[in-house]
Amino acid sequence: EIEIMKTGAALALIGSAAAFAPAQTGKASTQLNAFEGELGSQPPLGFFDPLGLLDDADQERFDRLRYVEIKHGRIAMLAFLGQITTRGGLHLGGNIDYSGDSFDSFPNGIAALIGPDSIPTAGLVQIIALIGLLECGFM
Repeated sequence: EIEIMKTGAALALIGSAAAFAPAQTGKASTQLNAFEGELGSQPPLGFFDPLGLLDDADQERFDRLRYVEIKHGRIAMLAFLGQITTRGGLHLGGNIDYSGDSFDSFPNGIAALIGPDSIPTAGLVQIIALIGLLECGFM
């Protein structure tokens, strides 16, 4: 009986040691092995494209999307800096239009777009048109 108990204890010890051994895993396989070596591809995910934007894409499409992603990230950082700058009370001097409205007469944040003291609709249309022109024409 003691022999069976010792054998059972030895088997339990071997089984529990296997729980701490490193698991052997193969390389993650994705459909986009062509972009596995790109900057930002890292284990365990490899190249991560959850929306499938690069299914059957070539290097030119990948480079374009990478460029657009970096550009929009930089624009978002500038927008954040603009937000905290105006929230801190620093505004451009002078008037924003010919009727005498100064830059600091408009509120900060979302209140500049909607609300009683917001930028006039014609001003918003000009801002959106400029952004569209820059996006389509120059960037």
